[in-house]
Amino acid sequence: MSEIEKKEKTEAAMLKEKLAAKKPSGALSLDKETISLADEFCEGYKTFMKTSKVEREAVRTTEKMALERGFVKYEQGRQYQPGDKVYVVNRGKNIGLAVIGKNGTKNGVRLVIAHIDSPRLDLKPNPLYEASDLALFKTHYYGGIKKYQWTAIPLALHGRIVRLDGECVDVCLGEEPDEPCFVVSDLLPHLDREQASKPMGKAIEGENLNVLIGSRPFNSDKESEQVKLNILNILFEKYGIIESDFLSAELDLVPAFQPRDIGFDRSLVGAYGHDDKVCAYPGVIAALEAEAPESTCITFLCDKEEIGSEGNTGMQSSFLNSFIEDLAEADGMAFRHVMAKSTCLSADVNAAYDPTFASAFEERNSSYLNGGVIITKYTGAGGKYDTSDASAEYMGKIRRMLEDNGILWQTGELGKVDGGGGGTIAKFVANHNVDVVDLGVPVLSMHAPFEVVSKVDVYMAYRAFAAFFKS
Repeated sequence: MSEIEKKEKTEAAMLKEKLAAKKPSGALSLDKETISLADEFCEGYKTFMKTSKVEREAVRTTEKMALERGFVKYEQGRQYQPGDKVYVVNRGKNIGLAVIGKNGTKNGVRLVIAHIDSPRLDLKPNPLYEASDLALFKTHYYGGIKKYQWTAIPLALHGRIVRLDGECVDVCLGEEPDEPCFVVSDLLPHLDREQASKPMGKAIEGENLNVLIGSRPFNSDKESEQVKLNILNILFEKYGIIESDFLSAELDLVPAFQPRDIGFDRSLVGAYGHDDKVCAYPGVIAALEAEAPESTCITFLCDKEEIGSEGNTGMQSSFLNSFIEDLAEADGMAFRHVMAKSTCLSADVNAAYDPTFASAFEERNSSYLNGGVIITKYTGAGGKYDTSDASAEYMGKIRRMLEDNGILWQTGELGKVDGGGGGTIAKFVANHNVDVVDLGVPVLSMHAPFEVVSKVDVYMAYRAFAAFFKS
């Protein structure tokens, strides 16, 4: 700034420039090269999404990527050297990628943790039935959904069946254009007067999320439930299963939509399951590219976040802790001391401001598409209940990291204070005396069958995780 320009500025203007928070400029602050890199990065992300709609698939895809980049399975008791790359898998639903640091675990570890489960429709243990010459599946929805959004859209069947003989059968049907898909029917508007008078949350009842899977009878014999029999016969011929095998199956119905660019400018990506694979993928890439960091770095993908992180594959499981404990023991360190020095980015999404539903948000404390990666200091509901609230010191550290690396970032809350709420895995990490804060990507239409994110924000998440591993 020239001396003339300085003189022309008022004292108030100069003080404001010095002291007041700068309004985020979003994508306007980025050059064409950065935007091009974001677009390129999201081509890989869209490919990942196509093969990773449910947890087992995400783990398999990630393991394949890790093996291609020189990672090997971790062996407990073996001594590893700085730069060594190892991975662990838990029950096919968790995967951890670790790059051994120059100081090992002595100064703690750097953790990026995302979840790979998303809201969906799960089959009940006894799902198959016939009614009015139609074959259907009974479902139990998983996670927080708006039930009406799951009617009259194409659904694909994913998961695993374990037969009585112990053989595992993996299922993925309905994703390809030439494959059959499935659907939950809805009532036509001509006859929905009673349905339309109900509150939105009750217009579609959970027990009515029944999935249409067939309509033709097995043959002309005078037997009951011939349509159901025909479906059972098809399943036996295709997968070698019988009806009782549903009791030992994990089968999910997810939207059959493929990831698509959104908008004339192709600046956005629409897909099922951005929450939270839009953070998982950047975290994975950051780990794959890490080279001999100062402290050991771990990207961990967990399960069951959408239903409270329970069970032996959720974040409340001891699996990740046991892995870190093994690494600590190899360095002659106690687990508790390592965790006390560790830092974590809980890689999870937040709600992007939607001008169509502006009344649900508080503009000054919301995240925006194209605003960059979002830091969420706390989540929870009803007065910060059920949350981890990041300390001022840790927030300051993360702010400096983002600024020093030229990463586009923003901060915000999950809507208005009394509007609802939500949670992440951060509190479970914090319980082990670890500094943790949520850092992820803003999502439009979160938990809908087709969510929307900005390519710029996805790329900034990757850059943030990569910088964190170098810190």
